[in-house]
Amino acid sequence: MRRKKFIASLLATASIPVLGNAFERTNLARTGKAFIANAGEGRIHGHIKLKGVNQNIIDVKVSGSDTDGQLAIFEQTSLSQGKGTPLHVHHSQDEIFQVLEGEYQFKVGEDQFRLKAGDSIFLPMKVPHAWTQASARGKMTVTLQPAGKLENFFVSVAALDHEPSHAEMAKLFADNEMQVVGPPLKLE
Repeated sequence: MRRKKFIASLLATASIPVLGNAFERTNLARTGKAFIANAGEGRIHGHIKLKGVNQNIIDVKVSGSDTDGQLAIFEQTSLSQGKGTPLHVHHSQDEIFQVLEGEYQFKVGEDQFRLKAGDSIFLPMKVPHAWTQASARGKMTVTLQPAGKLENFFVSVAALDHEPSHAEMAKLFADNEMQVVGPPLKLE
């Protein structure tokens, strides 16, 4: 019995350097340099013009590729009053919205919230949520942690040469680690 405990201890101790090296390798992929995300600009893709659920513009400020997938930050310029997202779930990402301009209505689980400039909302992973633009124009910062595939979703939607159907949008959501679970939120 003592031999089994000794071998288990030895294996556990031996794995520590392996785990430590994995962490170091992840951090080595970063450049270690600061960068600026200029106002009104998308750093990597330029302005990403959406189709489908709304006609908004996304600017990537911090890409998941900048952070080894640990974080992504987007600025969304909202041009589609009365439109937003379908009710959906991020299976592996928490999401934070900060309203910079305008007003938005959010549904998170069974709760509804009205946010205006200066307000922020935290949306936990695995909780169905949707939002709709309440004002004529608006702007929000959207932060995801970890980054997930939302950036790829935006790029894929913008690359379409047509307005996607509901079925196409549901597939794009699914292909990018999200799931549509209900219709868009109606303004109250």
